[in-house]
Formats: sequence, structure tokens, C-alpha cells
Amino acid sequence: MTTPARRIGMIGAGRMGQPLIGHLARKGFDIRAHDVDPGKKAAVEAKGGTWEADLATLAKWSEVVLVCVGYDRELRELLSGGGGLRDLARGSLVAVLSTVHPRTLVALSEAAAERGIDVVDATVCRGGKGADEGTLLCFIGGTAEQFARLKGVVAAFSSDIVHTGPAGTAQVAKAANNMIMWSCLIANHEALALALRYGMEPEKLRLALLMSSADNYVLRNWQQNTMAWAEDDLEIVQAMAAERGIALPQAGLNRELCRALKPKRFKLEDYGT
Repeated sequence: MTTPARRIGMIGAGRMGQPLIGHLARKGFDIRAHDVDPGKKAAVEAKGGTWEADLATLAKWSEVVLVCVGYDRELRELLSGGGGLRDLARGSLVAVLSTVHPRTLVALSEAAAERGIDVVDATVCRGGKGADEGTLLCFIGGTAEQFARLKGVVAAFSSDIVHTGPAGTAQVAKAANNMIMWSCLIANHEALALALRYGMEPEKLRLALLMSSADNYVLRNWQQNTMAWAEDDLEIVQAMAAERGIALPQAGLNRELCRALKPKRFKLEDYGT
């Protein structure tokens, strides 16, 4: 039987990291957090976590490290042989919550395995609202044993947990999720903006559509999405498609539409002008 991990390190104490720290602390985990911005220290401590300024110390102490940084480059720098997590003990597990290219995760997982360290992807869906409520959907890519080791940790902030397959597949699942989510957000705006132009109350229509075949997550959680990661999400999707030689014309178009939509999001009177 796998002994549950209790010492959890969190790298990244931003919009997603902070509520996760709070959930872990409330569930009895010993949680220490690091962020490149020392100004996050007070927020981490307010959530019940312990601030750790030194990554090497965090690495030596942690049984499981959750990584919530923004980009492939940052992740590579952390997990390279000479990176910030170079002092991880053999047998440690690193779970990457960040959305990155699947090949990045696979390469880092293979390199870490040579050092006796497990690296898996544990991508999360449902955004800031899900993080605040502890109702995230977590995709985990790794072996069955790695999944079993991590499941109890991510259950502190996830209401749904899915083992997607080997390392890297959680990134594929997240990319698919993002493609559909951004498509829905654009379609919702266009439908409600059209209704507004015809004199219908958009909120009345939105509530009606929730009972129809047009129902979708972002319509149910209208005005919750900041679109902070739309450009990066769809850039990863396009890179994945190019790598495998598949044309995804809607994803390419949606990247451009999201770029135009972001400053006008939820302003239906401005949409399409």
C-alpha cells in the first residue's frame, strides 16, 4: 500500500496556486510554497501555508512538489539537472499542473526518471472558480502507481480526477479541453450579441439556452472567464497540430478571435462592432 504523502511543496503562488494552498492546508497537509515574487509571502501564510524562499530547501523537504508556473521554458529551468529542483530526493514526485506542450512533459519525465524522480502531469480544468471552490477537474498522466501516489493530494482541491494514461497525456486532455472551451466562449458571445441586436434580453436567453442542446460550461459560468491564458492555450494547440501534421482550422481561427475578443469580453453591446 502506498503511504500517503503529507509534505507538499508548491511552486507558484498566483491566482491558481493560492487557493490550492488553502485547500491543502485545511485538509491537513503540511504545505510549503515558493514564488519568484516575494510579495506573495503574506498571501501564502494567510492561506495556511509556510513560505519557503529557497527552492533547494523546498526540494529537499518535499515528498510531492506541485508546479504551477506559466510556461515550458520556466518548467525546463526548474527541472533541468542544474535547475531549482536539482536537490529533489530520489523517490520524490513532481506533478506539473501547468499547461505545456506534451513533448516538454515527456522529455522532463524521462530525464527525471534517470535521477530516480517521478515527473507526471496533473493539469486542471474549471479555472479560478473551480480552484476557489475546490471543485477542479484534474487530469493525471503517469503510471498507475504514480496516479495512486498523487490522487490523495489532488483530491484536496479536485472534485473529479481522471487518469488519462502515461506521462504527457494529461497535457493532451487539457489541450482538447481548452480547444472546446474557447470555441464555446466565442459562440456564446456571438449568439447573445445577435439576440441583443434583435431586442431580446441576453440573460433571459442565456438561462433558456442552459436547458437546450446549446448548454456548455462557460455559458453556465458566464462572466467568470478572464481569458488570461487563451492565447497561450491555443498557441500550444497549434504547435501540437503542426508537429503531427494535422490541420485544425477552427483552432487557428479561434486563436485570432480570442485575441480580438479579450478586451471586449462580456460586453455584448460592443461585440461585432
